[in-house]
Amino acid sequence: MSYYSSICILTWVTLGVLCILVSENDRLSSRDKRILYISYALIALSAFAEWLGLRLDGREGMPSWPLRLAKTTDYILTPLAGGAFIFQLRLRDRVNRLLAWLLGFNAVFQIIAAFTGWMVVIDKQNHYTHGPFYTVYVAIYLLVILLMIVESVLYGKKFRKQNRASLYAIMFLVLVGVALQELTPVCRTAYIAMSIGAALIFIHSSEFAQLSADDHINEQQSLIDTDALTGVGSRFAYEAALREYETAGKLPEGLFVFMIDINGLKKVNDTLGHDAGDELIKGAADCVGQVFEEKGRVFRTGGDEFVVLAEMTVDEADEALSMLKEASDEWKGEKVEELGFAIGCVNASAKPWLSVDQLVREADMAMYAAKDEYYRTHNIQRRII
Repeated sequence: MSYYSSICILTWVTLGVLCILVSENDRLSSRDKRILYISYALIALSAFAEWLGLRLDGREGMPSWPLRLAKTTDYILTPLAGGAFIFQLRLRDRVNRLLAWLLGFNAVFQIIAAFTGWMVVIDKQNHYTHGPFYTVYVAIYLLVILLMIVESVLYGKKFRKQNRASLYAIMFLVLVGVALQELTPVCRTAYIAMSIGAALIFIHSSEFAQLSADDHINEQQSLIDTDALTGVGSRFAYEAALREYETAGKLPEGLFVFMIDINGLKKVNDTLGHDAGDELIKGAADCVGQVFEEKGRVFRTGGDEFVVLAEMTVDEADEALSMLKEASDEWKGEKVEELGFAIGCVNASAKPWLSVDQLVREADMAMYAAKDEYYRTHNIQRRII
């Protein structure tokens, strides 16, 4: 077996393994899988056409048409193999369309050249030489390579900067393989380089797909963990935080639970509208976040209710309550002129026998006591508000 036959066998086996990997990848759509299968088939057929042309060259006693057919197929499929390498990237842009037109023109040109001797001249010993229009093919081939470089750069812009270097290195590997073959005809490295490059592109794109999936999951998690109106933690994030404390076992001695309720939100909604109510809720979140953003975690657990879980000293807790009172007194919106809170606060060190859920209930009761005091002080019937 010749050295080049061994190279071709390795190329075909590599492409076959890639087809198996593609079939096993559930993240790829049926359309993407078809594109990859066709790309690998074109590279494999191109390698076979070139190998067959070399095997038939100089075979005396044979008609010339098998060699002419093999070389015509080779000249059609070799640029197509380069195009297939780019089609794996699954881009849809003007460069890709230009590449498709160029490959179509080359195919028509080669079919015509097969009957005119423009590309291949075969002597009586069944040896082939390049015809008078071979330079047209060379120009097409070089243009395909140029478009491959352009498309790889455009494709690289889809990735993070730290993921582009590997992509460009893969394209460089393929171009080196092609260049070695074109500059040193005895060195048949183009197709093995393409098959290795195709494998690396598959790995690279799979890794990028995983990174994109991870980013999407993180983004969705962020949306779940964040209250859409205020930007503070959501009810979901609050319940997750409680589970963290439950799992940890003993609560930190400095843990404070603050239950904070907006006074008069229903009245604002009923008299000024829900836009005003939203303004009041966002103003409340801003005030609470301003005080506790560096000392604890703030969650919106209901329409007008906020919970803060913070680890601090008693003095820091007293200072935070004073700052929150000051912040709410100074706040003024465009539609609502005042903001007030009813607050319940419980410290884990004061009641170390309580679980985190029990601490929350204690703080909730303290908040409702403050709420009742607010209603009595302002002579408001609670059922109205």
